[in-house]
Amino acid sequence: MEGFNQERRLNAAAVEVVEVEESSDDCSSEDEGTDDYRRGGYHAVRIGDSFNGGRYVVQSKLGWGHFSTVWLAWDTLMSQFVALKVQKSAQHYTEAAMDEITILKQIAECDQDDKKCVVKLLDNFKHSGPNGQHVCMVFEYLGDNLLTLLKYTDYRGLPIHMVKELCYHVLVGLDYLHRQLSIIHTDLKPENILLCSTIDPSKDPRKSGTPLILSSHKDITMLDGGSVKGYVTSNGNLTKNHNKKIRRKAKQAAQCFVGKEASLGTKGGQDSSASAESSFNAKSNSDMLNSSNRMSNADAAKGSGKEYEGPKRGSRSTRRKLLEAIDLKCKVVDFGSACWTYKQFTDDIQTRQYRCPEVIVGSKYSTSADLWSFACICFELATGDVLFDPHSGDNFDRDEVKVHYFITPYFLLGLFNVIVLHKFAYFGG
Repeated sequence: MEGFNQERRLNAAAVEVVEVEESSDDCSSEDEGTDDYRRGGYHAVRIGDSFNGGRYVVQSKLGWGHFSTVWLAWDTLMSQFVALKVQKSAQHYTEAAMDEITILKQIAECDQDDKKCVVKLLDNFKHSGPNGQHVCMVFEYLGDNLLTLLKYTDYRGLPIHMVKELCYHVLVGLDYLHRQLSIIHTDLKPENILLCSTIDPSKDPRKSGTPLILSSHKDITMLDGGSVKGYVTSNGNLTKNHNKKIRRKAKQAAQCFVGKEASLGTKGGQDSSASAESSFNAKSNSDMLNSSNRMSNADAAKGSGKEYEGPKRGSRSTRRKLLEAIDLKCKVVDFGSACWTYKQFTDDIQTRQYRCPEVIVGSKYSTSADLWSFACICFELATGDVLFDPHSGDNFDRDEVKVHYFITPYFLLGLFNVIVLHKFAYFGG
């Protein structure tokens, strides 16, 4: 049985790799389009929609990936903002999500004090919709990713002292994953490292004073016999009284939240409220996509995702002031393609620009693959430019030269065995 599950997981991983490679040239759009809103694909989420029996109420869109969409939601039970990731419903996406949840639970269980600089999974459940059953994951709400941080510098790079501080937090996370848990991230890149707060405080929903959006419809409809229809949580069916209690808590939390921000002199986001109201009344998938225009630059949730860049970042002097005041604490996110050192799902890992030599030549890989990606990120943070910029196709001349110079020390130290030498020669090294 274990062998069957392993083979099934390998096939699923192969399908995902093919889909990413095929669609990599179409990733520049600000949203995921409408083509994948079909059976087995994305779930059509609207502002004001609720999940898990009414506990999570969608506030705005955070980002999207080829396997999921990510949404800012309000947790009515804990009175806090969270990031809600909704996976596509096809079987291989569901299996991949369950593997991700296994890894995320292991990460959370061993980091009770939240000091390891890795994102926390707060909850997970399944949600049924017109396109199938979708695995949903709830994460702590974080801020902008490091690519967005580079955009604030106009891709000129960050001061070295800021690079060092960011790298420290990333290394804390990697050391925890590698040494304590034997987990390999396999897709480390600037988009998958999130600051714990937003660069611009006015865009942080926890500080902006934007009014909360409550559920846009009744979450539970009662059958004639009084049983619950349509919404089932991990704890079983919600009763009518429980549902009312949750909704009452949501209203109280909203009043308390808005009142608190008003007392601090913050201004409400009238434009955001109007946008949300527009999305609330959306009738179709296309309308939903067009109205969900309040996206941040964080992709918490699934890797290989794209995010809406949002409004202009202001003048250079304004951006400089924001950068000077920024909290550089960050966390590693997106474990959708992660694995263990002793249990790997595929040999085709990492985004091209951050892909390590051993993966390029088809050799075995381990935690050092993440460290190669980390080194590429260090260079990018300091200079604003990627170290390697390979493109699909046959023309790899410029980057082959760079890879050659980086691999040469490995040869000199005798770290590459004869098999790897043959493989590298086959690939034109």
